[in-house]
Amino acid sequence: MLAKVWSAAVSGVDGLLVQVEVDLALGLPGFSTVGLAEGAVRESKDRVKASIKNSGYEFPARKITVNLAPAAVKKEGSGYDLPIAVGILAASGLIDNNELDRVGMVGELSLDGLVRPVPGVLSMVQAAASSGRIDRFLVPAENAAEAAVVRDIEIIALKRLDQAVEYLVGRSELESTRVDLEELFKQRGTYPVDFSEVKGQEHVKRAFEVAAAGGHNLLLSGVPGTGKTMMARRLPTILPDLGLDEALETTRIYSTCDRLPKDTPLMVTRPFRAPHHTISDAGLIGGGQVPRPGEVSLAHNGVLFLDELPEFRKNVLEVMRQPLEDGHVTIARAVTSLRFPARFMLVAAMNPCPCGLWGHPTKECTCTAVQIQRYRSRLSGPLLDRIDLHVEVPPVRVEDIDSVEPGESSAVIRDRVNAARRKQVLRFSENPTVFCNAQMGSKLIGKYCPLDEASTRLLHQAIERLGLSARAYHRIIKIARTVADLEGVEQITSSHVAEAIQYRRMQHDG
Repeated sequence: MLAKVWSAAVSGVDGLLVQVEVDLALGLPGFSTVGLAEGAVRESKDRVKASIKNSGYEFPARKITVNLAPAAVKKEGSGYDLPIAVGILAASGLIDNNELDRVGMVGELSLDGLVRPVPGVLSMVQAAASSGRIDRFLVPAENAAEAAVVRDIEIIALKRLDQAVEYLVGRSELESTRVDLEELFKQRGTYPVDFSEVKGQEHVKRAFEVAAAGGHNLLLSGVPGTGKTMMARRLPTILPDLGLDEALETTRIYSTCDRLPKDTPLMVTRPFRAPHHTISDAGLIGGGQVPRPGEVSLAHNGVLFLDELPEFRKNVLEVMRQPLEDGHVTIARAVTSLRFPARFMLVAAMNPCPCGLWGHPTKECTCTAVQIQRYRSRLSGPLLDRIDLHVEVPPVRVEDIDSVEPGESSAVIRDRVNAARRKQVLRFSENPTVFCNAQMGSKLIGKYCPLDEASTRLLHQAIERLGLSARAYHRIIKIARTVADLEGVEQITSSHVAEAIQYRRMQHDG
């Protein structure tokens, strides 16, 4: 007898439907799985057999063939245990096949019949909901809240295999899981840190505000102890509030990587990732034998902070150039090509020299000119060109450290940033791939960033004096556009261009 059960898989971070076909035939007892199944899937036969027996059901002494369709897609992980077990029981006649027509399920089984959580459930349920073929989806209880953020599909939480069987044969009722999205989004402005804790450094905080308002990348340079890392960790607190689509995108990535916190069904705050400088290129960009998202994807819709930037291996930094431009990473393998989202803000920090004291007002630098040059040459020109704002961070003044008056709060700054971003959303409403000023191409710059004669003359003088590239020329205009948006004006003036130019001077000083 043949039974068919709907399940789902994850390819990259996207879900796709998988149909589990189970056939019971006469002959010597056996259990084979086909359909490009990887190791964990092939091993499921032993878990499924023990789980069925220990749940009080009879395991058929037949030749069992399980096919996972479509056969051209690799099947990985232990999430097929539950649909295979249900398929075997349905093929045995215990469950009516008609009850399985519009039901999907996923879950790992323990030997005693417990249903264990699996990664990537959000992507799977989204694929099931968008297919129009499935009305209900059975998931492990620990994944239920995550799955329930998807609308237009009923989520049933399971703790044991026998619960699924009793529910499908109609002998018991299970309530569907619901999540209050409005209640979740009330927490999106809640962060453990705040910009009000930063003493002094007003011009650096202004640079952070401009970066947040336009989605610009930022490079900080200064002696140790000036607060570079402290301010970088507070950047997510002033970024625009996450919308539902962004929250779902971010949650999908963390769910796929099995990094979603247990008490967080939906990530409503922007991620902050700070990998160590010893990270490999695969760890940063993504990859591996089974390609997985890297740090640039985990920072999607948030901040990627690279401290001690020159200490990162050069090949690691160079592979980051493509996602900085395109907003995604493509991992190509012999049999497949996967695309991971990677639209993030890059914040990098570095010392001015190997000892860190070059330019310090009171301490003497011990580095030679050759050592300083070699240290700075670790960063290529094309990479630096892709970082919009270059800011010197001076030592904090003693009077600022002693000040008991708190600085401007993150909430106040975020209100201004949100106002500027709303202007940009309206401006780029006809360009679905552009979300902020930093993503404008030359055509959009020409359309939305006209310069008057004084601004053009000032910009040309700066380009000649600083020897900047054509890419830097356009980035200055984009920064000026953001400064004007923060001011609430449509016309870019020479004062906006002048502020933008000062953020490109650092790498050429000294």
